[in-house]
This record gives sequence, structure tokens and C-alpha cells, in this order.
Amino acid sequence: MDQLTLGTRNVSLEFPGVKALSNVDFEITTGEIRAVVGANGAGKSTLMKVLAGANPDYMGEVYLGDKTVDLRTTMAAKKLGIQIVYQEIDTALVPTLSVAENVMLSHMVVETHGHPMLDWNKLRRQAQEVLDRLHISVSVRTLVQNLSLAQKQMVLIAKAVVSKCNFLILDEPTAPLSDTETAELFRLVKHLRETQNIAIVFISHRINEVIQICEKYTVMRNGEIVDTAPITGATTTREIVEKMLGRTFEETFRREHVPIGEAASFQVSHLSGAAGKVNDVSIHVKKGEIVGIAGLVGAGKSELCKTIFGAYAKTGGSISLDGATLKIATPSHAVKNRIAFVPEERRKEGVLVHETVSFNLSAACLKNFCTASFIRKKKVDANAQRYVEDLGISTPSIRQLVKNLSGGNQQKVAVGKWMAADCDVYIFDEPTKGVDVGAKQDIFHLITEITKRGCSVIYASCENTELLSLTDRIYVLYDGKVMAELATAETNEDEIMYYAVGGKAVRA
Repeated sequence: MDQLTLGTRNVSLEFPGVKALSNVDFEITTGEIRAVVGANGAGKSTLMKVLAGANPDYMGEVYLGDKTVDLRTTMAAKKLGIQIVYQEIDTALVPTLSVAENVMLSHMVVETHGHPMLDWNKLRRQAQEVLDRLHISVSVRTLVQNLSLAQKQMVLIAKAVVSKCNFLILDEPTAPLSDTETAELFRLVKHLRETQNIAIVFISHRINEVIQICEKYTVMRNGEIVDTAPITGATTTREIVEKMLGRTFEETFRREHVPIGEAASFQVSHLSGAAGKVNDVSIHVKKGEIVGIAGLVGAGKSELCKTIFGAYAKTGGSISLDGATLKIATPSHAVKNRIAFVPEERRKEGVLVHETVSFNLSAACLKNFCTASFIRKKKVDANAQRYVEDLGISTPSIRQLVKNLSGGNQQKVAVGKWMAADCDVYIFDEPTKGVDVGAKQDIFHLITEITKRGCSVIYASCENTELLSLTDRIYVLYDGKVMAELATAETNEDEIMYYAVGGKAVRA
């Protein structure tokens, strides 16, 4: 097969107050699986958006083969065979259309006697051929809104490769996936490389997966490429992480000892709801305690968190705080009862992306910054400055729009707004999703600081290593039910996984 090279020469890009890329030289050849890694804000996604035509204001050159190309629109990139699958999967698909319609969206209309018509049989047949070629088992008639996140991602990849595709960029592709779904994605990536000679760029913070699937890795830091190296049997996670951060790194988070209350402070009893996805769940959390919610993707972790917070309707059970039963029918009821929730989908639900860092950091308790109906701007700004410093939020100004921050810094803003609200119970749903290792440890320290206030913390995650290093106890969910309650100090990943796949409790 002929090889084709895509690259950049001296590419730079500036956003207001931030030099996002600085004289970047990058190159990838078809048939290669390349990781691009770096801390949040290093410039990974920015560089990839330049190649995908989504950052038109770049300076420097982009070349394809021996020709310089002008990538100022996504359409220009697609015509040259460059496709990107973004981390926010739901924003790239039309939920009310079928799988076939989404896969073939740009090919749907054909001219018949001068009148636009849809040839439904042809459309479904072509979509099915693409799915069959990629060994993706999804019905072409299913509405996208009824698919799992993993299935949506497969549909997006099929949509990308249905047209000419030589270079496929995957931005944090495994963030929402279980181990089984990740293995299926890796199969698809290898299939695309071997059968279609496609180059795959793999942006990820999961370094163990990078070592598993990629042949080379490129490290970015502060908008520059600092290293490109092959992945060999001797390559270690620690080696890559230290290049990313530019310093030595302690891989294991060592949590401080925090005194835990004697009695349960926050209690969920026989809770059911979320359209049947939460079934008779009972959990409790003491003051100063971090309780983990483990389980595979689809086990009901997010649904449980949202039902507790009032975002999903409950059909049975009760919630109490310090012995008083709480009436929570909406999120506003939860906030009034001093319950905070940091959701998994931060851009969609956790932050106001078109508002400033300053406004976001006061949004959960705006009344605290008001006199009568007037917002005291100086007080809002002082609060923002405090949490930008305390949380290490990387932003040129508290006036920066949140949409212009990196994923990890957006997550810190999502957490920081609740810190200012001074709640009693904090619920975190996959808080480190799409976050680099440095920012991840910042978030762990932040959660530990929350417990020092005597607050109760619920921490839902697919990452069992995180649960084992951070929590005091772990509840394992399967199919919306609690399968086991485990003391973190007395359990391990194997036992958590046993219950996560539906294993029955074997001890009293």
C-alpha cells in the first residue's frame, strides 16, 4: 500500500491570553497508530483540531504528502481524508435519527428527476455494509438515542470512515468505555490500520492503554512537542508521565488520614427510580468518609447519583441527612439541602461553558454574593481568585470563558463552584474522566480537603484503582443493584470485578 504523510511545520496558534501552540512540527504516516499525550492544556486537542480544520487561525504550514494544504474548514480536511471523533460523542450525532441515517448523513440526499428523494433501502444497505466491514454489531434501524455510549462511538467511527479516510483522530476514545468495550474499540482500531492502511491518532490520558495499542507516542507540554519515541517492551507509564509533567511523579496517591464520624450521616434507603435503572439501593456515608460506587459502564452508577440529586425521578425509598428525611424531587431541592453534585458530562451539565471562570465559581451559591438583587462583582471576583489559586486552575484570567479551558481545568471549575457553596454531602460522578494524571491528583487532594471539613463524599467511578486509593468503603453495583459492600482496606480489584459482573456475595 502507498504511504501518505500528514504533518505540520512551525504551526502556532494563540487564543486570548494563551499561546496554545508554539512552532509545532508533527508528522504521522498512514498505517501507524500514534498516541499524542500531555497534561491538560498541553495543546493536544488544539493541534488535532488544526489538522481537522477546526482551528482555522493557525500560523505555519500543514502538509499532506509533498504538498502544502490549507486546512481552514472541517470540510477541507474531510475532502483530504482527515476525520476526527471528538470526546463529546452525543454532540456529534443526531439522537432522533437511526444508526443508518447518522452513518450516511452526508450521503442521504440523491437527485431523482430533479427532486430530492431519500432512497431508504439503499441508505440502510450501504450503512449495513460499512458496519459489517468494521464488524460492528448494531442494528441500522435503531435510534441513536437508544444506544450505549460505546455503540455511539462505533457509529461515529463508521460515519468517519464511510467517506474517504486516511487519517482518523480519536480524542479520549476510551473515557466512557468499560474494559470490554475498550477491547472492542482496540480491535476496531487495529482492523482499520491493517485492512485500510488508515493512520490513527490516539489522544488519551490512560497511559496503560497507550502502551497497549500504540506503536509510537508524542509528548506535548505547554503547546510544544517535547518528545516522540517508539513504544517498546521497556516503555513504562512512569516514563511517559514524567515527560508529560516535566518532573518526577509519584504514581500512587497517598491519602491523608481523616477522622470519620461514628454514625451514618447521609443515608439512602431502598431507593429505586431512573426508569428502572436504580433498584432498591441502600447506602450510607459517615462524616469525613469517602464511599466509592463501583461497577461497569451501564451498572447504574450515574443513574444512582442523579436520582439522589433529584435529576431523575425516584419511585421508592428515602434519603436522610443527620436523621432528618429529605424531600428531593428536583436538583434545586438537593442544593437547598446542602447536597452538591459534580456530573460526568461536565460540558453538558457541570459548567456554563459560555460564562466566565469567575461566574462559574460562584454559580452554585450566587445569593451569597448578592445584596438585595445586585451581584457584588468584587466579591464574586475575590471568590474566583481564591479558588483559581487553591485548585491550581490554569487560566490567563478569571474573565476567561470556560469553553476555552482544557478539560481538566473545566473539571476543576465544576468542582470549585461547589466548594464555595459549602455543602454537607458531595457526589462525584466520574470526576477524573478525560483528566491528566497531574490534575487527577489535584482533584484527589481537593476531595480529601472536603472530608476534612466533616463532609460526606460519594465517589462513583469505573476506575477501580482510583477507588482503592481514595475511598474508605466501596459499594459495587450491577444492573442497578448493590451486589456488595466492601471495606477498601480489605479488598482488591479482583473482588470488585467479581461483584461488578454480577457475582453473588459469598460471605455474610
